[in-house]
Amino acid sequence: MDMKFSLDLPRETLSIPVIRRVLGDTLRGLGVSEACIADLLVAASEACTNVVQHVDSASHYEVIASIAGDHCVLKVADTGHGFRSDAEKNAGLDSESGRGIKIMRALVDDVTFDSRPDTGTVVYLQKRLSWQEESPMRFLEPQLLKTAGSAS
Repeated sequence: MDMKFSLDLPRETLSIPVIRRVLGDTLRGLGVSEACIADLLVAASEACTNVVQHVDSASHYEVIASIAGDHCVLKVADTGHGFRSDAEKNAGLDSESGRGIKIMRALVDDVTFDSRPDTGTVVYLQKRLSWQEESPMRFLEPQLLKTAGSAS
């Protein structure tokens, strides 16, 4: 099953619980495991928090969620001034700067950034989904593959 949705959110702290709720409810409805949902929600919160706290030149940002097969890709995009690519490297144990990036990297399979001066930053978070035992998605894919090759 492929699914995609996007939210255009105001650059306000109150927008973060909104994306957590919409994303969490969607993933739960598909039967994604709670541990996987928790990882994605914390990573998304970190990416959105970075926008809210550090992007002064934009009044809104966009979150796009794409679910294809057993993968989820979250895209968090702003139209700010970009960021220093060395923020994560310079983060010490007591440093606030760059800690969110390390948290994102620990929770999802892949984190990439496309940050350009005066055009903004896009954060891509990708995670392989794990399913609840009773999830219909666990059984749907094999059925589709079996029936795809049969003649009608």
